[in-house]
Amino acid sequence: MSFGQGGPQSQWDPWTPQSQQQPQQQQPWNGGDGGAAPDWAALAEASEARAKRRRLLFIGGGALATVAIASAVAVAVVSANGSGQASDGPSSQLPATADIPSSTATEPSFAPTSAPPPLDPKDFVSSAKKDKAPLSPDLLFPGTQLTMGDTVYKKGPTADTRTCGSAAQGTLPKVLDANDCTRLLRVTYTKGDTAVTVGVAVFDTEAQAAKAKKQADKKSIVRSLSGGGVKSFCTGAVCRSTTNSYGRYAYFTVAGFTGGKNVTEKSTEVFRAGDDLAEFAFRQIRRRGEAQASAAAEG
Repeated sequence: MSFGQGGPQSQWDPWTPQSQQQPQQQQPWNGGDGGAAPDWAALAEASEARAKRRRLLFIGGGALATVAIASAVAVAVVSANGSGQASDGPSSQLPATADIPSSTATEPSFAPTSAPPPLDPKDFVSSAKKDKAPLSPDLLFPGTQLTMGDTVYKKGPTADTRTCGSAAQGTLPKVLDANDCTRLLRVTYTKGDTAVTVGVAVFDTEAQAAKAKKQADKKSIVRSLSGGGVKSFCTGAVCRSTTNSYGRYAYFTVAGFTGGKNVTEKSTEVFRAGDDLAEFAFRQIRRRGEAQASAAAEG
């Protein structure tokens, strides 16, 4: 059998509709320049439009779901408030004005107060009507000695005289009697051969004491007090004296030597002793007033 080149061979052409196998008809694809190219811009716009529609559908669905959840929560809150039914009024309705505490409500007011003025100690030693504390030489001049700075004085005899003039000398008896002196308290302190007698005259008023001080002169001298181991002094010798007053009290000092020696300008120890005892008398009278003022304030 020979294979000659007779008529045309019968072949199946997949792109020919009349081929022997009769496959499904397809359109030929031409990769060359002979056919028209796809419109890529149009395809891109169509794809973007489809994606945008999907996003809008997703957002819209989420918003609807949020509204539905919020509505369900609102209904649940209204039901939980005890009514069992939703109120017809707005959810933001506030209670009546009378039920709301006002920030401008009148606050309680208090009358201004002030501490009472402090009591003046001098008032309590300026008149017999207020000066009611017990009084005696040992109360006014307590203890057995007195320390002033670095100097120590030994306490000697004391006296309490109701007839003031009898415990004074020179022009002082007349001054005391003229101003109605009621008592004259005396005490003597010594240091070595120096001695000082302090005399405190008591009056009913401050004015009487101040007048007695003004009327006293260089010859107005309290009588020195000796005894109890203290030798006589200032009975004939020259001595140094002082006069002052505080409240209803006038106080005097007479200072000198126990041996009878005269006091001169160089007798500094005598001057110092007289000044120390005058200062101590003033302090004690003032403390008397302070004690009574303090007791009155506490009472």
